[in-house]
Amino acid sequence: MESQHTSRLGIEPVGCLMAKLAFPSIIAQLINVLYNMVDRIYLGHIPDIGKEALTGVGVAFPIIMIIAAFSAFTGRGGAPLAAIAMGKGDKTRAELFLGNSITYLLIISILLTVGFSIFKVPVLYAFGASDQTIGHATTYIGIYLIGTVFVQLSLGLNNFISAQGFAKTAMWSILIGAIANIILDPIFIFLFDLKVAGAAIATIISQALSAVWIFYFLLSKKSTIRIRFPRMRIQYPIVAKILSLGISPFVMYATESAIIIVFNFGLQRYGGDLYVGAMTIMNSVMQLMVVPLQGFTQGIQPIISYNYGARKFDRVKKTVLITVIVAFLFSSMGWLLSSIFPRIFASWFTTDMQLIGLVEKALPIFVGGMWLFGIQIACQTAFLGLGQSRISLFIALLRKVILLIPLALILPRFFGVMGIFWAEPVSDIISASTSGLVFLFSYKKILTEKVLDRIA
Repeated sequence: MESQHTSRLGIEPVGCLMAKLAFPSIIAQLINVLYNMVDRIYLGHIPDIGKEALTGVGVAFPIIMIIAAFSAFTGRGGAPLAAIAMGKGDKTRAELFLGNSITYLLIISILLTVGFSIFKVPVLYAFGASDQTIGHATTYIGIYLIGTVFVQLSLGLNNFISAQGFAKTAMWSILIGAIANIILDPIFIFLFDLKVAGAAIATIISQALSAVWIFYFLLSKKSTIRIRFPRMRIQYPIVAKILSLGISPFVMYATESAIIIVFNFGLQRYGGDLYVGAMTIMNSVMQLMVVPLQGFTQGIQPIISYNYGARKFDRVKKTVLITVIVAFLFSSMGWLLSSIFPRIFASWFTTDMQLIGLVEKALPIFVGGMWLFGIQIACQTAFLGLGQSRISLFIALLRKVILLIPLALILPRFFGVMGIFWAEPVSDIISASTSGLVFLFSYKKILTEKVLDRIA
């Protein structure tokens, strides 16, 4: 029964299959962004300290992104390889990718918890904290770090559920945590009067519930590939393949953290806490607009990987073509909404009129290149699904490391604090255009049995 469920990735009509897998994934990612945004919305409305609390959590966000980056290292690296192995009919190898990913996630969770707990204060100052916000930042991240293992396991292993085509189950994995967080946040923040600490406690409890659900499913007979303890023993060739493919999503997440650090440092230098708070809100709005697109692409990635492993190259081509078209439409709609209604989005997070006014001015600039960004995400997803670690890594590095970070450092020297906001659309347009061209010139060479045999 389970193998029949997974094999439908290579049998059902591509359009219908994409709709079945993408819709739950989109819902899951929207829920996930609400998961992260709920803390900020509640914190921004705490009487008297709302603006400082919101900014403090924004300063702590790069650490959260680094933790997420390590979960992506294995989850986004191991899951496509497991799907390719399932497409080839090699279930044992697919379970080795799962088992080794779990062991890696457990080890890295311990290292991240200990490391950031020791150095959180200097790190947060380096990330843009001020004397007014450092207390809120250390309180939030100090508690959040206790739940690092739950974050790692829930974010990393949910990819292995999606890779089998269980999109609805993967959606529930996120939904459970999100609903818990939405319920617990006001209880801990306002009812128990724990403020910032309450938001962090609610988050780690919610992540723990998600992790338990995911483990339960991957241990059950419902899962095509299961957690088997003998296959959790580290095999270096397996780990090397996981990390080789996972380096691209890792860089995407980790450099997101680096970008926030650079942004916060520049905004603090040229503008102050108000501009750091505005960036926290704008990053949240950007997440809200891009996340449905990410949900869509993550939902269809198993179709690409499975059919690639099964040597059904025509199905791969059709899937990728539809992905590019839909991704472009998604990103264009997100750009349009956030450009037309910046004041409405800002008011979700704060009642401070000065902060709302700044977001209203800066958000249309910040999202100016979003309309084209869908092409980059579609190409990035295709390269990951096809196991192309080098090209995927180049695309990840291009937008953030090669373009965005240097632009965020250079432009404010000439255009003041607003130059930091202009760095985003410039890098988005250049990197998306480059990604599309690279894909056009390389995908025919990738869709060959010779290349496939080297992947998983």
